[in-house]
Amino acid sequence: MIDYDSLCAKLSALTRDVPYSISNLANAAALLWQELPDINWAGFYLADNNLLYLGPFQGKPACIEIPFGKGVCGTAAAESATQLVPDVHAFPGHIACDSASNSEIVVPIRKDGAVWGVLDIDSPHFGRFTEFDRIGLEKFVAILEKALFG
Repeated sequence: MIDYDSLCAKLSALTRDVPYSISNLANAAALLWQELPDINWAGFYLADNNLLYLGPFQGKPACIEIPFGKGVCGTAAAESATQLVPDVHAFPGHIACDSASNSEIVVPIRKDGAVWGVLDIDSPHFGRFTEFDRIGLEKFVAILEKALFG
């Protein structure tokens, strides 16, 4: 089982007193890539005018632009709600950036109540992400929000 308390403590240490958003996002993606088992992509999409643009990540090259409301990432952004998807192939409008991905979790990142971006993590395993992961990754994003926006 993943120790999300330890993962969050590592993120806090990596982002403490670092004023650069891209640096913090890059280290957060690298930390997730290093610490989470059974994933094939971990990274961020950043919002601008109802579009999500590829940000720092670890994994294979990815989709560059995703409209709000499209796919798992766009749905998380449009609804401002975490999306926990055990089978991406059953998700309406799924965008297949990597055909090896079978499950996904996407957590919105908010600034002043508005979606600023999303954390996106994919796995080649069906049902890889659970409610335990949702809770842990929402805590992870809360720490990241504090680092990014104070």
